Amino acid sequence: MMKTKELDKTYVAHTYNRFPVEIVSGRGSVVTDDTGKEYIDMGAGIAVNIFGMNDAGWKQAVKAQLDKCQHTSNLYFTVPCAQLAQMLCEKTGMKKVFFSNSGAEANECAIKVARKYAAEKKGKDCYTILTLENSFHGRTLTTLAATGQDHYHEDFTPLTPGFVYAKPNDLHSVESLVAQNKVAGILFEAVQGEGGVNVLTKEFVQGLAKICEQNDILLMADEVQIGNGRSGALYGYMNDGVQPDVVSTAKGLGGGLPLGATLLGEKVRDVLQPGDHGSTFGGNPVCCAGALNILSRLDETMLAGVRDKSAFIVDSLTGMPGVESVTGMGLMLGVKTVKPAAEVVAACREMGVLVLTAKDKVRLLPALNIPLVLLQKAVHIISLACRN
Repeated sequence: MMKTKELDKTYVAHTYNRFPVEIVSGRGSVVTDDTGKEYIDMGAGIAVNIFGMNDAGWKQAVKAQLDKCQHTSNLYFTVPCAQLAQMLCEKTGMKKVFFSNSGAEANECAIKVARKYAAEKKGKDCYTILTLENSFHGRTLTTLAATGQDHYHEDFTPLTPGFVYAKPNDLHSVESLVAQNKVAGILFEAVQGEGGVNVLTKEFVQGLAKICEQNDILLMADEVQIGNGRSGALYGYMNDGVQPDVVSTAKGLGGGLPLGATLLGEKVRDVLQPGDHGSTFGGNPVCCAGALNILSRLDETMLAGVRDKSAFIVDSLTGMPGVESVTGMGLMLGVKTVKPAAEVVAACREMGVLVLTAKDKVRLLPALNIPLVLLQKAVHIISLACRN
């Protein structure tokens, strides 16, 4: 009988350069591989396992819903879907929610909303979406087109037309493109994750909001990775004092189950009408039940803990031998190392810590509730890996 890695190599499409680790179990921020070796998980399933592995409250909520019904389709009402939409709106000031399965789908919905709104208000020739260089918005053909990185476009052209890319933290670049194009929406990440953990300045994000207000352009926040408490606020844009017209999110919202959400503000609350959009699994009651548990626990005490842990990591690693800089926000941090990031990742893994990369940086995305003692141990190991 073939072992897991052999089965994977033989039958799973080779789209991932997997690390040589087979994770079989875990609890909290500690995961165990098939040899029994334990690791401190500083990646959390790429920001998905927001409260780590085997979280008791999340499991209880999911299991309770499984005992009732696992799926109904969107032809019927379910309690978890309706309650989650209510909670998201009440916590953000948004007005309506469309549920899907992933961040890419949430962004697809955001783009459709922007184009339909602009078509109705300004005409069908107003459809351009402005995003930023080094952004990442998904892997469907349209969200690839929205992604401001040429590397991801290779081999998949022609992409969906109607996207332009401004320079991050450069309002003149944005203003120039808005003047040259009929722009329906501006889509931004408060922190560019896949693009290298780059933080947009508060002045820039507020400038985007002003440009959108002056030109009746939709301000759209991609909160797929930085959202759901990871920034130290409930959503990353909240650190910048703006109110988007559209917010997309996924990853940590479901706590480990696939769930995307597109939140619609007052201006676009009724843009989508029956038949305009849909998703077979969107708003699945089991996924929504898990998300209700997650979202209800993202209170100020939890968010303050995220900010404190972030400060500890930044203070501990900044200026350490082998560390050039630390960027990011909350528990979404990028460490620029003297050694190649891949070497640091491998060294950390050997010493029992799982970390990720983002371009040329080591990326840290731990569970929001990682115990301080584990975080201290992980940071010490990361510092050793950077130095040696």
